[in-house]
Order: sequence, then structure tokens, then C-alpha cells
Amino acid sequence: MAELDKIKQPIEDQLDHFEKVFKNSMRSRIPLLDQVTRYIVRSKGKQMRPMFVLLSASIAGEIEESTYRAATLIELLHTATLVHDDVVDDSNERRGFFSINALWKNKIAVLVGDYLLSRGMLLALDNNDFELLKIVSNAVREMSEGELLQIEKARRMDIEESIYFEIIRKKTASLIASCCAVGAASAGADHELIQRMHAFGTDVGIAFQIKDDIFDYEKSGKTGKPSGIDIKERKMTLPLIYLLNQAGAIEKRRIIRLVKRHGSETERVEKLMKRVEEAGGIAYAEKQMEKYIKSAHARLEGLPDSPALTALHQLVEYVVSRKK
Repeated sequence: MAELDKIKQPIEDQLDHFEKVFKNSMRSRIPLLDQVTRYIVRSKGKQMRPMFVLLSASIAGEIEESTYRAATLIELLHTATLVHDDVVDDSNERRGFFSINALWKNKIAVLVGDYLLSRGMLLALDNNDFELLKIVSNAVREMSEGELLQIEKARRMDIEESIYFEIIRKKTASLIASCCAVGAASAGADHELIQRMHAFGTDVGIAFQIKDDIFDYEKSGKTGKPSGIDIKERKMTLPLIYLLNQAGAIEKRRIIRLVKRHGSETERVEKLMKRVEEAGGIAYAEKQMEKYIKSAHARLEGLPDSPALTALHQLVEYVVSRKK
């Protein structure tokens, strides 16, 4: 985390102010609602989304009150989708804390998610932040489409690489892209720079997801073995897709059958993961990740040098060097 703290330095005070704006945005006269939203704030993560918003605003102009609203809008709408996701997935944990549905049951979790969505929309509408709302709403739409596309394709377990990239562009990259776009827009950037920052965020988001794919194949410090969670959950990640593309028809059918029917069998999953590595699946994924990181850096070329620009470059590198 120390590395991330160093990247935060140019916007440290602004991040503190954002936290206050975010907390205030969730306040309610309903004691139960206040209790739940206070719990949500307690379990905050690495603050990467507000960092992308604030740094993008800094390189596009000045951080304004609209920038804090933009970061808050992102967090409100994204938090709402996470609360709803935990209900859909019947998940009892989020970032090492109990999920909202685990503590307060599904009905309250869904209603809290709805409340956060409405608070985000009203925050933008009350301040005439129509462009910011449009950017973030498009991201939420794309995230939903990406999730549904993944569910649809997971039934066949035979996803082409182009479909994989479409899924992660929508499901993961669209959110980071919207962070960078709303940050620039909140600082008064022109359409060209907003689109440029959106493309930058898309590249970073795709690299971020590929890194997550690779994590599944890295050995755990506790067991000395890779987790294989994605295979057990029947997720088609880039290293596995690469193996399927290299395999003959018979091996391909055998791999798909293993993932579909025997994903809970640790020994079989470990053998498959070894096969992915031997076939060059992990090396291929790393090469693709580096390609998107290089593209992200290139999109920042020509912008005026500043501590914020340096921090943004460092944040890009952090995405692929993080340990989880």
C-alpha cells in the first residue's frame, strides 16, 4: 500500500475532501439507512477510482467542486452495483468485510443499492452535471451488458478472444474509462481530451482485468499452489482461452468438459493450470497486458508535465504490478 500512498501525494488533500463529500452524499433521515451507509464507508478500498477522477481533472485543468461531485457520482453508482452484485451472487463477503446482504438480508441490500443509485443521479441533476451523469450512466449500462454477455457465453464455455475483450471492455474497463472521462469533463476539458482520457481509461481497465486473470495462476504464499478460483467458477480467462485456441478438437472438448463438470476437483484443476502455463497462456496474457499498458502511456503523451501527470503514469504501472 506504501507504493499507492506515494502516488496519492499530489492529490492527498483533495482525496480527504472527496471522502467528506462522499459521506455527506449518503446521509439520510432514516436511522437504518444511515447505519448501513456508515458501514459501507468503513469498508472502502484503495480509492483507485477517485484517484483516476482527481488526477484526470488535474491534468485537464483545475480540480473544481464539480470534480468532487464526479468522483462521488462514480462511487455512489459503483457501490450500488456492488451491493446488488452481492445479492445476485449470494456473496457474504466484500473486501474482507461482511457484505450488506449478509448482515441485513437481501431486501434491505437491494433497497440500499436503489437508494445509492438515486442519490448519485440526484447529486448530478441538482447541480446540472448532465454531461457527468451521461458518462457514468453509460458506464453502468455497459457494466450490466458485459456481465450479461459473460453469463450468456459462459454456458457454452467456448469464448472467442474477441468476445472476451468485448466482455472485459464493458464489464471492467468502462468504469475506469468513465472515471478518467468525468475527471477531465469536470475540469472543463474539451470533447477531444475527454474522449482521449476515456480511451486511456479503457486501456488501463483492460490491462487491470488481464492482471486479475493472471493472479489466478500465481502461487499462494499459504499453500504454494495457484488458487484456480476462476476455473472453479467457470470463468473464461485469457490464459485459458489461449490454450483452447492452441488445442486440437479432442483436447479442446476435454478441457471444456473438465471446467464444466470437474471444476471442484483440485487435482484436475491444478493439472489444467499447468497445461495452460506450458502452452504459453500466461506469457501470452502478460504480453497482451503490456500492450494495453504501453497504449495507455502513449495516450498521455504531449500533455503538460506536472506532478499529477507523473502520478497518473505511476498509477498505470501500479495496475500491473499490484499484488492483488
